[in-house]
Amino acid sequence: MQVFTLPLGAYQTNTYIVAGDGRCVIIDPGYAPETIARFLEKNGLTADAIFLTHGHFDHVGAVKALSAQFACPVYIHEAELSMPEAMTAGTLHYTHTYGEGDRIEKAGVSFRVLHTPGHTPGSVCLMAEDACFSGDTLFAGSCGRTDLPGGDWATIRRSLKRLAQMENDLTVYPGHGESTTLAAEKRYNPYMQ
Repeated sequence: MQVFTLPLGAYQTNTYIVAGDGRCVIIDPGYAPETIARFLEKNGLTADAIFLTHGHFDHVGAVKALSAQFACPVYIHEAELSMPEAMTAGTLHYTHTYGEGDRIEKAGVSFRVLHTPGHTPGSVCLMAEDACFSGDTLFAGSCGRTDLPGGDWATIRRSLKRLAQMENDLTVYPGHGESTTLAAEKRYNPYMQ
């Protein structure tokens, strides 16, 4: 499994390309569908699926164009479908929903869905091998905001506590900013205490 990070758009949202066997999964394509498509072409990759950690506009802006171009399915947690359109920049484009404990194999990689609400009702972390794609639930040294519609401080604290109880060390790929490790966050991140 190879992970490529493309920070895109005004909010420098991390779009992740998770590649295996000449195919890939695109996680959170928020902006610049043409940039993402060029990256795939340059690296000889075909999109197998698009996975969304949550439905905020800065994580979903390129979904419709990319799913049409690559004719691939789009997965999101069902709870995101109740988000106000002001937060999603219109109707969310998706083909499938996934939830807690679901395992989906795409591009030769097995992904497990961990429902981690709080930033939004349907926020998820996507676990694959030794990686955790945390969306806006967990950042290096911080966590997602909860003051937007659908956010809840007590709920994100429970989600972070759940992540803190995981024993295996993982590389954490957040929705914004630098990657980190779960071990470092458990030790230094005040929101994980």
